[in-house]
Amino acid sequence: MAQKIAYQGEPGANSNIACKQMFPDMESVPCASFEDAFELVASGEAELAMIPIENSIAGRVADIHILLPQSNLQIVGEFFLPIHFDLLGIPGSTIEGATEVHSHIHALGQCRKLIREHGLKPVIAGDTAGSAREVAEWNDPRKLSLAPPLAAQIYGLDVLASRVEDDPSNTTRFVVLAREKELPARDELSGPAVTSFVFRVRNVPSALYKALGGFATNGVNMTRLESYMVGNEFAATMFMADVEGHPEDLPLKLALEELDFFTTEVRILGVYAAAEYRTGQTVNG
Repeated sequence: MAQKIAYQGEPGANSNIACKQMFPDMESVPCASFEDAFELVASGEAELAMIPIENSIAGRVADIHILLPQSNLQIVGEFFLPIHFDLLGIPGSTIEGATEVHSHIHALGQCRKLIREHGLKPVIAGDTAGSAREVAEWNDPRKLSLAPPLAAQIYGLDVLASRVEDDPSNTTRFVVLAREKELPARDELSGPAVTSFVFRVRNVPSALYKALGGFATNGVNMTRLESYMVGNEFAATMFMADVEGHPEDLPLKLALEELDFFTTEVRILGVYAAAEYRTGQTVNG
């Protein structure tokens, strides 16, 4: 029996494509919400979950920064997926005969040129692949879908136009989650590593500046830093960060030790191999 990997969305969604590309031998299991995907892994019904965490255009994926630290799951990998959208319709439909295009709000926003060019009315759907399923069910040639290429195959739709996104560089970063286990030792990871963690700074002046100073002085590249409020406490700010390196690497080890002096909480979410996509990418530290 194939191992299972959970994802949020309907069959044919970008998360489904990411699962198939990174883990072609695993069974991809669709879930209605991120919480459902987390629960499948936590309960042992699935070995892994593929969760989008940030997009090069839309930025942070909503709620993940809160859900991930609370999930008691561990990041064990990452995957970067170039995002492409096709314009789909039922067999025999045409762009000229269509009046509406349905998709997730982000997909509609990332394909504005095509929508304006053909005078289509954008209609928000809960999911890109879900909009393809609905178009197939409606069987109405006036209604089209903007969805990933896999959705056309799954729902038997015609591809009326391919790769219609405004920005061809659009990319989503996913993290692979598993049940918590001992963090991998340095010699278990070949090549560059990434460490993800959350921390809360002390409520004193210049706390964040001082907390981050150790990464600068030790030459550790921080590729991601985001803040979010904790509960209803406006003075309690958590930060989620990704840095290059393994905690056993001396520069990162020293930086994390210095971080402890200026924080009330530090929790490592995962240590994992850097995706090949990062090679040659320019990232501001």
